[in-house]
Amino acid sequence: MTRGVRPDETSRNAAVTSNAGVAIADIVRFRDGQTEARRDAVAVEEPLEIRISGDPLLVTMRTPGHDHELCAGLLLSEGLIATVADLSGIAHCGRPGEEGYGNTLDVTLAPGVTIDETRFEARRGTTLNASCGVCGRRTIDDLLRDLPPLAIEPRFQASTLVELTTHLRQQQPNFDRTGGLHAAGIADPSGQYRAVREDIGRHNATDKVIGRLLLDGALPASAAVLVVSGRTSFEIVGKAWRAGITAVVGVSAPSSLAIATAERAGMLLVGFARDKGFNVYAGAPRLETSAL
Repeated sequence: MTRGVRPDETSRNAAVTSNAGVAIADIVRFRDGQTEARRDAVAVEEPLEIRISGDPLLVTMRTPGHDHELCAGLLLSEGLIATVADLSGIAHCGRPGEEGYGNTLDVTLAPGVTIDETRFEARRGTTLNASCGVCGRRTIDDLLRDLPPLAIEPRFQASTLVELTTHLRQQQPNFDRTGGLHAAGIADPSGQYRAVREDIGRHNATDKVIGRLLLDGALPASAAVLVVSGRTSFEIVGKAWRAGITAVVGVSAPSSLAIATAERAGMLLVGFARDKGFNVYAGAPRLETSAL
């Protein structure tokens, strides 16, 4: 059942459903020389403004849902906070029912905590699109500086890793409806998923699952595997490193810089994990193959 069309959606004639991440759009379908008017499910993309004690920090485009996790994960990934203890609260601005409610978060830092806003100055006040990675960053080392070495252990069974992307795909209900969302998941060494999130932006999906770990006080997550539904970029690996995650598995290929960063971190980096196989691009000593 759909809700009423929002004022900002009338131009595209779409109504958001009870699932905030999916909207219904009127479309014309063309098949075999014939056209048909019908309705289709599409992924929602809306702005989220993040403020620090009332001061605007950034606006990012995302799929609504798990916004507190997205905010916490983004702040961690940018090096603006280090632990959940740095946060006093994250709250939506405004009142339920007001136009735009749910699209602004205000972060209150713990007493005595300050952030180094110069780390984000190049992007401050700008809008990040859903696929934005290191947009506007002065140097790559800005993201990687001050990162601690990853834990030497654990090792991961190849027989477990080979199933992770299949199990991730089984937990993407909004992708099933729309075909337009990325997913990221956090799995333990046995292959059990602790969290799976979907978003129109793959970096956002990653921030959401890492944010969940942060808010749960579960970082560093040395015994966790980050699994992503697409390619693995430099920033995906950098986010995992900052969270203390020692293995990243992707459905598609990693970039050259992602590989170099994983090697620098001592991280297991797996790509093309599908059809009962995968490629190892970095961190092969972390892989245990005896049970495969």
